[in-house]
Amino acid sequence: MNDISPAIARLLLVDDHPLVRDGLRAHLEAVRHFEVVGEAGDAQQALALAASETPHLVLMDVGMNGMNGIALAGLFHERFPAIRVLMLSMHDNLEYVTQAVRAGASGYVLKDSPATEIIQAIGAVLDGKTFFSAGLGARLIQASAMQSPVERLTPRERDILDALAEGLSSKQIAQRNDLSVRTVETHRLNLKRKLDIEGQAELIKFAVENRRAKR
Repeated sequence: MNDISPAIARLLLVDDHPLVRDGLRAHLEAVRHFEVVGEAGDAQQALALAASETPHLVLMDVGMNGMNGIALAGLFHERFPAIRVLMLSMHDNLEYVTQAVRAGASGYVLKDSPATEIIQAIGAVLDGKTFFSAGLGARLIQASAMQSPVERLTPRERDILDALAEGLSSKQIAQRNDLSVRTVETHRLNLKRKLDIEGQAELIKFAVENRRAKR
């Protein structure tokens, strides 16, 4: 997916409380250009629906039974990097927010936020931006200022950056990591966006200069 909102945004709701999903669906389906294409109560259902329904964005609860939302966001980022992830949580703990961003989420909204803010967050994330509930964004920026660009990458992005430093092609990286070439290409685009790099040659140069020592 590119950084331009689709005409009709396909949304997937992931929360282990049916009443929460019902409330979200009612608010979101009232928005003309939103379409809720599926609901999931756990990680297995969410991954299956992501593969079959190809949503543009998944609205995901942090605290779920079984695999929590942050771990699931990491799986989404690895397997479906073109799908945007917006976390929805009752917790305003900065550590949760930091972990969610590191896992690949593009935003974090509190459950007690008004519906208008959640809708605004979805629109921003679909536009390729990030969105955080009031107060969280400023705290996250302050914390991120102490990190290097490489430290803000997800584990999968870091692995791909190291593979680029080795001189591997997208096809070779895909074979090594059991991914599709398209998925690897999406990760490469995300790397350039996060690192504020435009060309492939510049990305490879950065990868070589920041390559981790082999373990």
